[in-house]
Amino acid sequence: MPYDLKRIPRKPDSTGAEAARVGEELRDSRLALGLSVEEMAVRLRIRRPYLEALEEGRIADLPGAAYAVGFVRTYSVALGLDADEMVRRFRDLSGAAVTRKTTLVFPEPVPERGMPAGGVIGIGAVIAIGAYVAWFNWTGGGNRTVDVVPPVPPRLEAAAEQGRAQLPGARDATGPLPLSALPPPGGINAPGANTAAQAATVPAAPPPPVVAPAPPAPPPPLIAGLPEGTKVALRARANSGENGVWLQVRDPRNGQVLLNRVLRAGEHWPVPVRDGLLLDTGRADALEIVVENTLSPALEGIIGVRRNVSLDPDRLRQRLVPATASNAPPPATIRTN
Repeated sequence: MPYDLKRIPRKPDSTGAEAARVGEELRDSRLALGLSVEEMAVRLRIRRPYLEALEEGRIADLPGAAYAVGFVRTYSVALGLDADEMVRRFRDLSGAAVTRKTTLVFPEPVPERGMPAGGVIGIGAVIAIGAYVAWFNWTGGGNRTVDVVPPVPPRLEAAAEQGRAQLPGARDATGPLPLSALPPPGGINAPGANTAAQAATVPAAPPPPVVAPAPPAPPPPLIAGLPEGTKVALRARANSGENGVWLQVRDPRNGQVLLNRVLRAGEHWPVPVRDGLLLDTGRADALEIVVENTLSPALEGIIGVRRNVSLDPDRLRQRLVPATASNAPPPATIRTN
């Protein structure tokens, strides 16, 4: 039997003193089953303070009459008691404590204290009209002051005289410069300007800089995603069919086989950077060799098996002899006497 804490029963309410008898029967049945209040609260999903108040006959601590009757019925069913009889006894014994109605108290709205909307609109209209009147008076008045340009300082006049003296033809002249040597009031392009005299005083414009043409953009790679430093790559043609191309790459110096597989249509394999590698292929016409982003002409016109193809980049830039494609013996020559 689980350990049950001993509690000192509280004094029941005066209005529901007889309801404690029903609570005692519920508590005795619970203890006979070896259950605690916590277990019953979890099983029935009723708060523990409500179960304790029900067992001790404290009707005032329950949330309401309907809840109290529902708790008695649920508790009785869970303990194996006659629920209807327990509810009837609870109502008869508790009397007015169960049948009283709960008084509902609704909060009253607090009146708003603030400036009415009409007053706010009126104040805003007055402020807008005052701002418009102030702006109109400031922009429409004719008594605005204008800043007066101060006279040219004497040092600037002396600098201007020195500049006139350094014009071409002014060093050897004994008097002031002629008017024809000075630019016209409207500028050099003014109508009636003396262009001959102005040409002698205006320095020649420097020639425009020569802009070198931009270098052409590099062509896009034929095979994307190759490792850095790769110079040779093998790729099966797109029309090589379902069988693909059989390839074998080996190093004859140590007999190591680097590749021995079938490349499907569109697949590629980067050749490691190593000297002396040889290639054997079963379908030379279905294989493409890319050397530094350029298709190699080495297998052009070759059909069928090709063995011992050097994968040196310099040799792959040259075309192989088609007659040696299949390593077939040369045709016999028929001599006639």
